Amino acid sequence: MTTPTAPPKTATATATATATATATATTTATTARLGRLVDEIRETVGRGLAPDATAYLVGERLAAHLGAPDLLTPEQCEGDPDRYRQHILHAEADGSFSVVALVWMPGQRTAIHDHVSWCVTGVHQGTESERRYRLVPDVPTARLVATEDVVNRQGDVCGFAPPGDIHRVRNACSSIAISLHVYGADVSRLGSSVRRVYDLPADEF
Repeated sequence: MTTPTAPPKTATATATATATATATATTTATTARLGRLVDEIRETVGRGLAPDATAYLVGERLAAHLGAPDLLTPEQCEGDPDRYRQHILHAEADGSFSVVALVWMPGQRTAIHDHVSWCVTGVHQGTESERRYRLVPDVPTARLVATEDVVNRQGDVCGFAPPGDIHRVRNACSSIAISLHVYGADVSRLGSSVRRVYDLPADEF
């Protein structure tokens, strides 16, 4: 579990508050394994721990289910040819957490963004590549600096707690990739876990 370095508090003035575009589907189907995972997340979130501790413990719960063939239904594994697809698997009634499956066709990626809450990501199928960034609020022009590249394979889990969670995710492999994301917010109401999309010059590797 990793948490990037926190950006300066001036970050809000340099970011565009728009969500990354996805094709979204909300599903009512729940496998028995997904139901158990939701119960485990509910118990963990209900402890009321700090966001980073919550993310770490939720990641431990999630890791045990990744790759299991009975976790998702076939419909929850469907992608979109034009953009990565978001399937909302569960939204807790009190808004305390959501579980989402993201399905990526080869080459699909997010914009550079951060999040509305703590989040945990686990790769269920395939491989995801992630680039993390640090915000440099220079005057008069702010910019991003790439700090780390991470390749996440099936079973890998990582967690973030804002601030300091700026990244871009893509499917760099030649086959479909599926990841499960748990957020400390009601994604079914918000429509996305994205807080800000960063349209800034970036110093890449």
